[in-house]
Amino acid sequence: MRKLLIPLALVISACTTAQTPQDFTAGASKNGWRGPLNNGSYPDTGLLNEWPAEGPQKIFEVEDAGKGYSSPQVVGDRIYLTGLNDQEDKEILSCYKLDGTKVYTVEYGNHWSGSYPETRTTATYSDGCLYVVSGMGEIVCMNAEDGKILWSVDGGSKFGRKTGMWGTSECPLVFDDKVIYTPCGDQTTMVALNKFTGDEVWKTRALGDKSGYVTPILIEYKGKRQIIGSTALNVFGVDPETGEMQWTFDDWGPKHYGNSSRWDNIAPNSPLYRDGKIFLCHGYDINGFQLQLADDLKSVTCTWRTETLDTHHGGYVLVGDYIYGSNWVNNNQGNWCCIDWNTGATKYETAWQGKGKGSIITADGKLYCYDERRGTIGLAKATPDAFNVVSEFRIVNGSGPYWAHPTIADGILYVRHANAFYAYKIK
Repeated sequence: MRKLLIPLALVISACTTAQTPQDFTAGASKNGWRGPLNNGSYPDTGLLNEWPAEGPQKIFEVEDAGKGYSSPQVVGDRIYLTGLNDQEDKEILSCYKLDGTKVYTVEYGNHWSGSYPETRTTATYSDGCLYVVSGMGEIVCMNAEDGKILWSVDGGSKFGRKTGMWGTSECPLVFDDKVIYTPCGDQTTMVALNKFTGDEVWKTRALGDKSGYVTPILIEYKGKRQIIGSTALNVFGVDPETGEMQWTFDDWGPKHYGNSSRWDNIAPNSPLYRDGKIFLCHGYDINGFQLQLADDLKSVTCTWRTETLDTHHGGYVLVGDYIYGSNWVNNNQGNWCCIDWNTGATKYETAWQGKGKGSIITADGKLYCYDERRGTIGLAKATPDAFNVVSEFRIVNGSGPYWAHPTIADGILYVRHANAFYAYKIK
């Protein structure tokens, strides 16, 4: 482990300023991956039911974020966004004011040097600190106030990281005094580091599997907590206090359907969770399934499967009793779908005219869809009756595919495309 020589008291002081209250049961940071509950759902209300033809009011547009597929993290009057530096050989974190003015930029780690090298990790904020995981598996803690690096651990080397062809694509799960990282490989599957020092707290047994590109989630059921994660070939549950791997499930994807194992490392979506049930799906006809946790959290059973929703990497959301997202037809095409949370039944599968698949988030009973082909942002009502986009506009600057997931905070929609970063008033 590589540590910067900073007294422990200084680190703890930096990480306990500007505390963010934990206001939901499982206790993970509410400033993590895909919103306060890590499920793509945002608490904003009173949002616009439709937008002007040219789109909602633009608050700012900047083009200095650096190339990346990560999402902005909004905390108070600051926005944090990761990307590549100008030379495109290091990952950086930039801090902005709410008007788009840049406060600082700091280099923190090495980018993935293979296919699609753009930065993936979305920063997680907890108790005055920011946590990121680089494309090469470095776990880094920074002071959110000024970007000063407090500690850094080369997790890829230390824990024998074993990845697929796109390196590490994980956002830190932070709760209590722990930061979670999933290196996989022959030494361990998941590790917990002390969030103040970077020291190892625990590590799970190894499954010998490659990592997916999945950010794990923290859930609570029957008064017990558990971390739910995924490798390339396994879904698993871990005791957050001890690191004991309490169950694994591998009857999915190539094993279940008998399709080509060339897709065995395509696992990019975080699970959805509610009331002891877990939903997970991935693209390339790997398809989706729901698991039921046992009351003791030591095993799972599969309750249903779907061949309709096999999201590529745009995520999915649960609104009421329905799951919404896009599926994979091929790498350029996909339909938008709704399936029943309780039964897995398909409610609709609809093409978005002139667009393809993409990422999705939800707030105020609405769906915000981001077409990955042409950068169209669509607004639709979250209803199982039909996929009906009532307003849309395009993001035109930036380069490459539109893979970053949007974010909503305080009535503002934040959208990122490579180095271009936008904010729109939607309330």
